[in-house]
Amino acid sequence: MLDLRLYMLQRITALIMIPLVIGHIATMIYAIQGGLTAAEILGRTQGSVFWFLFYGSFVLAVSVHAAIGVRVVAHEWLGVVGSSLRVLTIVIALGLAALGLQATFAVTLA
Repeated sequence: MLDLRLYMLQRITALIMIPLVIGHIATMIYAIQGGLTAAEILGRTQGSVFWFLFYGSFVLAVSVHAAIGVRVVAHEWLGVVGSSLRVLTIVIALGLAALGLQATFAVTLA
């Protein structure tokens, strides 16, 4: 039952990430074609709640999605089972979320 829930959660996070990836790529293309420098990009993102919510959502979806993927690999390839597998999944998800949200905060609200 847990495997089905994790499978569905990974699929839901993939659906959440689709428009965010498209938005991210479109933004990067716009920035590059516009010839914006890193300083100009930061000038536009600093203080923006919109960009914090956009990339914060992206980070959280990716963190959950990736942690579930690593969980599957750790179980199938490395034979990790039980509470070790559960702890590994949680540590990876929290670690990715912490690093990603720190970066998101730094370029938007700091």
